[in-house]
Amino acid sequence: MTVLLSFNAFTDCARFPSSWRTGKLCLLVETNQGPLLIDTGPGLEDYARPPAILRVFQAITRVAMDPQEAAIRQVVRLGYRPEDIRHILLTHMHFDHCGGLPDFPWATVHVHERELDAYRGVTRHWANLAYVRRHMAHRPAVVTYRVTGESWLGLPATRLPFEPEMWLVPLHGHTPGHCGVAVRLGTGWHFHVGDAGPIGLQDYAPKWLVRTVLGPLTPHLQAFAACHPEVIITTGHMWLESFAQPAG
Repeated sequence: MTVLLSFNAFTDCARFPSSWRTGKLCLLVETNQGPLLIDTGPGLEDYARPPAILRVFQAITRVAMDPQEAAIRQVVRLGYRPEDIRHILLTHMHFDHCGGLPDFPWATVHVHERELDAYRGVTRHWANLAYVRRHMAHRPAVVTYRVTGESWLGLPATRLPFEPEMWLVPLHGHTPGHCGVAVRLGTGWHFHVGDAGPIGLQDYAPKWLVRTVLGPLTPHLQAFAACHPEVIITTGHMWLESFAQPAG
């Protein structure tokens, strides 16, 4: 049985409407190479010395700024030692998804090659504003991926070198190299689409706003969800009340 755990790594709530109370979803998967962390949320240094983009978030949203939400603290509460985390897989490299990398300097980082290029400034995109250079200043080992003709449930994808079966699914748009992650759960699947779509893929925000902030893929993901009701789908930010329930 696949062990897949979840936690909220960054409470960030809208000022208006005040009912939009959200947290950053991170996943931890038990693999044949040890526990693998999918995204990190901000790191301890981000709470102690907020980067400019986090200060912007503080100005326009209600951010908890609680270092106890950092991934390194969360994995301990889940019963692991920080050094157990030898692999971190990123949907993308915005500060609220990879800021915790320096807290796990020994971990190998797995990411799509286009996303790493964007982070390094090779690709110009508005989303580059949310990249923070110090998050990779410790020069971790990095493994990059590209699509090579494989597919997962009809979507272009790359098989990842872990068991249970896992796939990196390009969902470019929110950032140039943004990806989702599919994890086999026994006879089913958990598909984490990161920031490629709104929470639950629901239409609670204007389509133009979703398209501008998250990219153009929400209609495609909604169609995929309708065709595959057996697949559990999560997004990078979830309603706070959902964290009381298991993710997978």
